[in-house]
Amino acid sequence: MAHRAEPPDGGWGWMVVLSAFFQSALVFGVLRSFGVFFVELVAAFEEQAARVSWIASIGIAVQQFGSPVGSALSTKYGPRPVVMAGGILAASGMLFASLATTLTHLYLSIGLLSGSGWALTFTPTLACLSRYFSRRRSLATGLALTGVGLSSFAFAPLFQWLVSLYAWRGALLLVSALSLHLVACGALLRPLSLMEDPVVGGPGAQLTSLLHHGPFLRYTVALTLINTGYFIPYVHLIAHLQDLDWDPLSAAFLVSVVAISDLVGRVASGWLGDAVPGPVARLLMLWTTLTGVSLALLPVAHTPTALMALAVAYGFTSGALTPVAFSVLPELVGTGRIYCGLGLVQMVESIGGLLGAPLSGYLRDVTGNYTASFVVAGSFLLAGSGILMTLPHFCSLVSTSKPQDRIREAVETKVSLSKEEPEED
Repeated sequence: MAHRAEPPDGGWGWMVVLSAFFQSALVFGVLRSFGVFFVELVAAFEEQAARVSWIASIGIAVQQFGSPVGSALSTKYGPRPVVMAGGILAASGMLFASLATTLTHLYLSIGLLSGSGWALTFTPTLACLSRYFSRRRSLATGLALTGVGLSSFAFAPLFQWLVSLYAWRGALLLVSALSLHLVACGALLRPLSLMEDPVVGGPGAQLTSLLHHGPFLRYTVALTLINTGYFIPYVHLIAHLQDLDWDPLSAAFLVSVVAISDLVGRVASGWLGDAVPGPVARLLMLWTTLTGVSLALLPVAHTPTALMALAVAYGFTSGALTPVAFSVLPELVGTGRIYCGLGLVQMVESIGGLLGAPLSGYLRDVTGNYTASFVVAGSFLLAGSGILMTLPHFCSLVSTSKPQDRIREAVETKVSLSKEEPEED
């Protein structure tokens, strides 16, 4: 396959966006809606809620920590077979879960097997998308990730309806069939060969270079801090509202407002990320700072109007930072190393995601309210914003050349010199 000088910024890339949209829905939409099965499984197995909670937790942990494996396989074999294999694993896990007789069976089927399938789908798909786009990368990523928000609305009532008709075993069988569509998503990923690919080497060489890449390491630390505070409102916002004597219906409505704002923020940020000149990291710092401030101010608001305003602000800014967070990485390491780079970032930042909610709960137990929890969460995001300011060319007023541009220039220079040598002889 001939090496393209640069990403096409369209063409088949829009089919990759469509694939990423459905893939993000079929992975994170299912995870966010698993609470429907949680209630059924607690009753069916007569187990404590904490033990049943480990099913989804294991699945999330395996998906995040297994991302480098999916990235390495995609670098070697391409994303299409890897994502298709991941779809089969994800569907198989749900299928075996429908036959479960113990919680251990569910830990292995949904947690380990489906989690492994999700690890082979999400990161390779987003990395493939980043290789197809350059100037419109943020918009393409924002559109792809709207699948998470839309599926979160659709899947919860759908799964509840399936459980009411077919019980939890039958519903899991149908979720297995739904997850099998990840294979079709993988089939849409057409391999793309870029000029810089031969220069960056294989997975081992890329890993070594990234571990010695200062800006990449700082960016990974920043995203880990951001991830620590990012998900806390999704876990504890309803509990905080109940402490303020809100009724459950009103609290659930406010969470829905956050989700709608998140969806709008992703699309708006994707457009701004491509339209505003200069490094995308600067826009990411802005959204991260605003998210941190809105989180820290949540305990101060007590009136419904103030809480609604802060919920809209948090939803919009937290949604807005997501697509640009994925767009900064190709600018730092180049599209040739995007598979390996994205896998490493996903693995490391998962530490923050896993520790954030327990830390928030601990602070609630110690202080008796969620004031410290939300203030600390906002502080983590503000700390991540500070690290983003240390990235290269952060204060530049114009768009800077990307790593892939410099690599391509080196390759073209090397090729031109090799052509001139015979003439000199």
